[in-house]
This record gives sequence, structure tokens and C-alpha cells, in this order.
Amino acid sequence: MKLDKDKYIIVEIIPDHSNSDLGKICQIQALKLDGLNLIDRFDYRLNKDKIDNIAILKAIDYDNDNFKYTFDPDTILNDFKIWCEDYDLLLIEPNYTYDYLKDINNHKELVYPYLNMKHSYSIFDEMIDKYHLEPSNHLVDLIYEAIILESNKD
Repeated sequence: MKLDKDKYIIVEIIPDHSNSDLGKICQIQALKLDGLNLIDRFDYRLNKDKIDNIAILKAIDYDNDNFKYTFDPDTILNDFKIWCEDYDLLLIEPNYTYDYLKDINNHKELVYPYLNMKHSYSIFDEMIDKYHLEPSNHLVDLIYEAIILESNKD
């Protein structure tokens, strides 16, 4: 895939459990791109009174007015399936994300090879250092910025 020319989506899923059979999606953030041009955003959260995991509640307690909220975790995934159309999906997390998106038939792969990086627990600190980015809770936005800067190297 050529990120400066193709259509794709950068997606981050935050579930309350690493196993999709035992958990639910609490948040999806995604950016729909045509090359380096932002087409649309997907910022959905499960209503906070439906989340029992305190650590997840703390992790997603930012920019609360910028999200669409729902009481049903299935709504988040169903709306995302429609929203993502047939775009390729670039994923942030290599373990549970594939599991939660198993019913979406779109091509899926990790974003890091496009940035000449490897996934690690410190990947976002490394990305911020490598590209001189401002820290952000919006990981999809950090990746988008990194993709733009990486494409400018060519």
C-alpha cells in the first residue's frame, strides 16, 4: 500500500478485556484517509456507566465532548463496519484488535512498518521522539502526523 496515494483507515480500539469473547469495545477512534488527506473521523465511546473497568475509564477520560456516546457496545462496532466501507485498516495494536475486528473482512495490517518502526510498549514515546510530535491522547492523530512526516522524507 502507498500511504500517500491509497485510501485507508488508521484505527484504535480500546476494549475492556483483551479477549473479545469476554469483553466489549469501550472506544474506537479512526481516521479515514485518501492518501494524506483526511476524509472523516470516527470517534465513538461506550457510555461511561456501561464500563466497569476503572483503568479503562481513566484511560478514556479525555476530550469527552468530542465523542459520540452509545449505551450499546454493539452499536460502536456496527457503525464502524458501515463507516469503514472497504478501506484497508491500519491497526495500532497487534494482539486484541484483530480479535475484535474479526467480523470485518477489510484488509488489516499494522501501521508501524510504514513508519520504519516496530511495535513495542514504548512505541508512542519512540514515535514522538522520532518525529518531534506533541504528545496526545489521540493516538490515531499521532500516527497520521507521523505518516505525513515520513512521506515528506521521500
